[in-house]
Amino acid sequence: MTTRHKEQYRQKLGSADQAAALVKSGDSLFMGEFAQNVEAVDVALALRKNDLRDVILITTTRAKPLRCIEADPGRESFIWNDWHFSGLGRKYGEQGLASYIPFSYHQGPQNVMLYEQPDVAVVQVTPMDAQGFFNFSTSCSMTPAYCRRAKMVVVEVNTKAPRCLGGLDEAIHISQVDMVVEGPNSLLLQLPESQASDADRMIAGHVMELLEDGSTIQLGIGALPNIVGSMIAHSGLKDLGVHTEMLADSYVDMYEAGRITGMRKSIDRGKMVYTFAMGSQKLYDFLDNNPVAAIFPASYTNDPGVIGQNPKVVAINNAIEIDLFTQVASEAAGTRQISGTGGQLDFILGAYKSEGGKGLICINSTFKKKDGTIGSRIVPSLSAGTIVTCPRSIVHYVVTEFGYAQMKAKSTWQRAEALINISHPDFREQLIKEAESMGIWRRSNKIV
Repeated sequence: MTTRHKEQYRQKLGSADQAAALVKSGDSLFMGEFAQNVEAVDVALALRKNDLRDVILITTTRAKPLRCIEADPGRESFIWNDWHFSGLGRKYGEQGLASYIPFSYHQGPQNVMLYEQPDVAVVQVTPMDAQGFFNFSTSCSMTPAYCRRAKMVVVEVNTKAPRCLGGLDEAIHISQVDMVVEGPNSLLLQLPESQASDADRMIAGHVMELLEDGSTIQLGIGALPNIVGSMIAHSGLKDLGVHTEMLADSYVDMYEAGRITGMRKSIDRGKMVYTFAMGSQKLYDFLDNNPVAAIFPASYTNDPGVIGQNPKVVAINNAIEIDLFTQVASEAAGTRQISGTGGQLDFILGAYKSEGGKGLICINSTFKKKDGTIGSRIVPSLSAGTIVTCPRSIVHYVVTEFGYAQMKAKSTWQRAEALINISHPDFREQLIKEAESMGIWRRSNKIV
């Protein structure tokens, strides 16, 4: 580290209280993404709640509690806007303390550059390196854009954050920073392993039928992607590539099992490309200074045109509900926001652009209701107020525990028929009747 960089660091070093003092009533404040949870400045800002009014806090999938919001249940001092709900965001949203920002993920950085003017950006980073750079660690999707647009940039240093090597915009220089705060150095969020159901395992088995040597894979979050990753790790598949938004523990297992080489990719050959990582310490240790993984902004990882340049892209994503018109709801149930659009739309479009690509919507055919009865996730029409995540025009494959169906170039009745064929047998007759009543299917079209 040069003497000049050390001196700049010393001059810009401040306390969390000093950073919080930069914020004024009416300001907008970006506070990081995913596993990079700003902590010290959050606590200091919460202590200023009586001095502030209408401060807008912006995050992407905040995973740890926001002390500002907990300190202000009346929403007088702080307003929380989130680009993608975690379980925490969903909980606060139901209490009227958080609002979701709708967007298509690959457009996120452009949205920030065109339409946002944050007053302050506070981001958690790794310690400064010898060249004077702070690494954004596991979260690069929109953080670089916010740092460019903000009037003031504060970095909160975490010595336990891994240094994630990147392809673009993975770091910020001390000369571009207004204040440095040394944080509490907490371990990054540790995601517990999700337990897969029997239905998840059956769906994963069908997904495995659609994978082949040289596929470029994208896995979402949850039990199903984890079990798919485990099956891949124990399979005979060769030379898989990775181009994804989220990097999770399962990718480490697949790589260490020799399934991932990336040598058949057309772009970023040999690299596991991602825009954020969330998982256990195993994942964070794997990423630290590891050149096999490359982190990029979401404007690159999630651009359908970029995704489609790699061959045999298989995008594997979950859904909550799908109707007989093949409209997919993956983020909301009725008017209740559960998560967000995320990159599902981006990757379904990108996989279709890929030579030999397949965009998969994976969904358990049934769910258990609060009263203990079983309902179908394949429904005649989406519940009132439900947000459509993937319109029927872009849906490619749908996978349930009863099989998979390809939807492109199929008419409305052919799609309904294909969906009913992979629905739970207990609901098929009722779905046929509903399809008839809606005029999209006739009894003469035999269900097999």
